Amino acid sequence: MSHSHGSATGQHRWRLQLALGLVATFFVVELVAALRSGSLALLSDAGHMAADVVALGAAVTATALATRPDRTGRRTFGSYRAEVFAAGLAALIMLAVAAFVLVEALGRRGEEAEPATGAMLLVGALGLVINLVTVVLLRGGASESINVKGAYLEVLADTLGSVGVLVAGGLVALTGDGVWDTVVALLIAAFIVVRAVMLGREVLGVLGQHAPAGAHPSDVEQALAGTPGVVEVHDVHVWTLTSGMDVATAHVAVEPGADHHDILDASETVLRERFGIAHSTVQVEPRTHTGCDDVGW
Repeated sequence: MSHSHGSATGQHRWRLQLALGLVATFFVVELVAALRSGSLALLSDAGHMAADVVALGAAVTATALATRPDRTGRRTFGSYRAEVFAAGLAALIMLAVAAFVLVEALGRRGEEAEPATGAMLLVGALGLVINLVTVVLLRGGASESINVKGAYLEVLADTLGSVGVLVAGGLVALTGDGVWDTVVALLIAAFIVVRAVMLGREVLGVLGQHAPAGAHPSDVEQALAGTPGVVEVHDVHVWTLTSGMDVATAHVAVEPGADHHDILDASETVLRERFGIAHSTVQVEPRTHTGCDDVGW
């Protein structure tokens, strides 16, 4: 069995904590401004920022949970899945925000809504600055940690919402027509839905223990079967524990007289170097072993 110790995310936890503080503070500012100005574009972007607060908070919490010792003895994989559940919650929040924006937009049909463009432009510009500062902050750890990279891409995408608010404010100010606020809000909501669906599919894939991208079970089986001394491979299982942590198990049948130690080392090397799976359990068994035939599933 191969174990991977240490967490790149933990080394960059301060980046996540600082980013969370910045985004959470601005979320409160933007929400208050949206409610006072009546801007639907600001409100939709504030909802987007709320999802980011949850995502960043989950990333920070996950680093603490991952290193917390299990006192029950029952969590054999630790608490890494906490990040996955939090990501699912973020996806649900994003969908709820998009639904709220859609309902509000439909309710404004035929009304002459005149949002305060000054507040839209000011808060939109401030949001853009906050997003850019956060992007630069997280970029330093994005190449080393997939969790930080996910947060980095999340905030990077948020710049679109801030730009949208600025565009909506500018169009309303130039044309005097408040419909642009609603149009831009709907575009932001559509963007949120797309991201929520993509995130939700990823969460369901992890919880459903689907094989991760780049590690199809048939490819893993074929690669292990190519190891010298291996005559047959079965019971191959590949899944994702949480972001950046893929796990695999497999049974390899070997020729009589084969060196089990060498085959075990070679199999784990294949899984680690070709498929990026650092945590693997490989059962080496003689070709005549029939115990697996008794398993009914």
